[in-house]
Amino acid sequence: VLDKLKAERERGITIDIALWKFETAKYYVTIIDAPVHRDFIKNMITGTSQADCAVLIVAAGTGEFEAGISKNGQTREHALLAFTLGVKQLIVGVNKMDSTEPPYSESRFEEIKKEGSSYIKKIGYNPAAVAFVPISGWHG
Repeated sequence: VLDKLKAERERGITIDIALWKFETAKYYVTIIDAPVHRDFIKNMITGTSQADCAVLIVAAGTGEFEAGISKNGQTREHALLAFTLGVKQLIVGVNKMDSTEPPYSESRFEEIKKEGSSYIKKIGYNPAAVAFVPISGWHG
């Protein structure tokens, strides 16, 4: 939705940060869509450095979460960068829950939540204050 560049739409990845602003009765909100691809990490840092809260999206698919949370994984790197850049509020969206076996597997979600909580605690977040939310980009 926020990817405006033709290259972003063609490749299916975010390349540059995009902003979307709205307000509620109490707050002015700016959503910053930042790239996660390793080639565009400078743009991710630019977007994250402006944030008060981050939504870290992790994939629930077999092997995908494990790759992201591995020693050199993107999930680890992005969570660490967010904390280092001063983002103290974190939400973790566990995406692709429709592709788990069985679909929307509670045990897979709990496994990811447990391992994710362990890592974010190591870098400085309080896991009790971090919401882990099961989601699906295709089926809600």
